[in-house]
Amino acid sequence: MGSVGESGDDVQPRNYWRCSKQDFFPEESFQNWSTYRFALSQIGLRFKDRLLRRSNDAEEIGELRKQSENDMKRCLTWWDLTWFGFGSVIGAGIFVLTGQEAHDHAGPAIVLSYVASGVSAMLSVFCYTEFAIEVPVAGGSFAYLRIELGDFAAFITAANILLESIVGTAAVARAWTSYFTSLLNRQRNSLRIHTNLAEGFNLLDPIAVTVLAIAAAIAMISTRKTSYLNWIASAINTIVILFVIIAGFAHADTSNLKPFLPYGAKGIFQAAAIVYFAYGGFDNIATMAEETKNPSRDIPLGLLGSMSIITVIYCLMALSLAMMQKYTEIDRDAAYSVAFQSVGMKWAKYLVALGALKGMTTVLLVGALGQARYTTHIARAHMIPPWFALVHPKTGTPINATLLITISSACIAFFSSLDVLAGLLSVSTLFVFMMMAVALLVRRYYVTEITPRIHLLKLVIFLLIIIASSMATAAFWGLNPDGWLGYTITVPLWFLGTAGIAMFLPQQRTPKVWGVPLVPWLPSLSIATNIFLMGSLGSQSFIRFGICSIVMLIYYVFFGLHATYDMAHQQEKLKSLNDDDKPGP
Repeated sequence: MGSVGESGDDVQPRNYWRCSKQDFFPEESFQNWSTYRFALSQIGLRFKDRLLRRSNDAEEIGELRKQSENDMKRCLTWWDLTWFGFGSVIGAGIFVLTGQEAHDHAGPAIVLSYVASGVSAMLSVFCYTEFAIEVPVAGGSFAYLRIELGDFAAFITAANILLESIVGTAAVARAWTSYFTSLLNRQRNSLRIHTNLAEGFNLLDPIAVTVLAIAAAIAMISTRKTSYLNWIASAINTIVILFVIIAGFAHADTSNLKPFLPYGAKGIFQAAAIVYFAYGGFDNIATMAEETKNPSRDIPLGLLGSMSIITVIYCLMALSLAMMQKYTEIDRDAAYSVAFQSVGMKWAKYLVALGALKGMTTVLLVGALGQARYTTHIARAHMIPPWFALVHPKTGTPINATLLITISSACIAFFSSLDVLAGLLSVSTLFVFMMMAVALLVRRYYVTEITPRIHLLKLVIFLLIIIASSMATAAFWGLNPDGWLGYTITVPLWFLGTAGIAMFLPQQRTPKVWGVPLVPWLPSLSIATNIFLMGSLGSQSFIRFGICSIVMLIYYVFFGLHATYDMAHQQEKLKSLNDDDKPGP
């Protein structure tokens, strides 16, 4: 796909390093103050249009890709995706949050927290895999939700994806500094700059910013070369993980598992909601479908295979930590390094710290790839300026999008502590995964202009029952974890909503290659578990999430709404003109 200039039919390569108003705001609404005031006067009309407007597979796969002017290079196989799975997931979560949550919320039962969040993550993996095979584009969940739930729902998700990308990358970069400090055998926070700012934002981290810049630079050079580097780093990290598990069990003391539930069942799920962050990153694999040689074969093998193994690894690592050291003595920042030091293996803490650094480095590398591709597709739809959709003609990578995520992440990583970031990230991640499960049910049971209106109405009612009962279950759990009366109402309602879809609605679409099994039960269970884990998070996470959501909506009302409206109607005009130019029969 070449770059097309503006001079009629002449093909003119355009300079990638350009920066004009037309590159950022080419839409009609932003041409001058008069057109912008007119756009603002039509907010209600345009919002209704965006709320009801749905994309389709062909538009996401074909038309929107033209906005990037150049194609990404198809260079990845299932082997690359499998290692990308390891590289994108195993990092700060398991090495940092395990100790933090075992100490504060779960105790030895942290292993059950990983089981709970792992089950929820695998349900989401199923949904992502089916979509990635059917719609192999860089947009990931944003593209899937544009097709199934409409433009506005996709924007809410896109905003959370960007928030998740920026905050998640910042959190990993902060954790990188913590383990680097441990590797150098220096005191905690000794490499950060101490200031008089508010608690949680008073330790400035220039090392995190430097690591982010290096990872982004590698990702911008070449996807294939990044894959090679990820292979090497992930292989080293795997050796360290096997050492942690084997050595941990060799020095296990089962008395450290007592009491197993010091904080009760509530602590398990509170920790599960936080350590869900450790499973985050697998959605980056779906964004690489556009660069995968054979998506229908490679994505299921790479995504499902890597996540199944990672879930088992996480549970074994959490159990080994819980048996090595009493949960009250576990270090919150460098748990495994300090645990090995406590059992007499002082030298092992350096190996563990090095392995953790390798793991977090690959998370940053793969994150720089996947998050930039999310951003690219979001920009293709003009929800953010289309300048960020451009793909470099030589590297075949979206350099502008990579810079956006990296600079934003670096600003946050420079100021914010890991515990401030992890809670906010978990809310955003769980919300996106919940929306994905809803979208999968819509995809299976509703097809535009084919599904009868009465069936659409039934589907909406059943989905509302599933979501409302899941929210009520989470609310009852948060208010009274030891109670049971509320569950006798909410759980049967969830069951009836799911059974209603299964019994009264025929499936309108069958996956061509691979699909989620046991539909609608598994997607419905994914909705319930994600909402339940969201309900287990603290109020501060939701306050920060709410503030971010308000900022997102303000941006949408004044910019995103009008840009996407103009983009969609311009495409409709072009399609109409092309149809008129076609010769008659």
